[in-house]
Amino acid sequence: MEQMKLRTTRDEIEAFKESILWSDMQAELNFWMEGFAAEQDSIVDDASTSNPSTAAVLMHLGDINGRKKAVIYMLGILDVFLSYMKEESKDGHNETD
Repeated sequence: MEQMKLRTTRDEIEAFKESILWSDMQAELNFWMEGFAAEQDSIVDDASTSNPSTAAVLMHLGDINGRKKAVIYMLGILDVFLSYMKEESKDGHNETD
């Protein structure tokens, strides 16, 4: 699989990591994580009244887990971009090529 080609620079990524916008985005994503945790915690209480099947409970848990993993990835996306740049520089490519 071919790696994504970045059009930004290391300096732009580093500046964005320090920005208020990125801080606000992280706060929002962390708020989502809290909501996922609350949703996960309510599954047992909800099950006592709605009597879902085991498969339905497992699918719900899997759905929450997938959402958590996506948010964790997004919280680390800037570091992923920086690691792409590090890989490119090891391969002899310029960071902005």
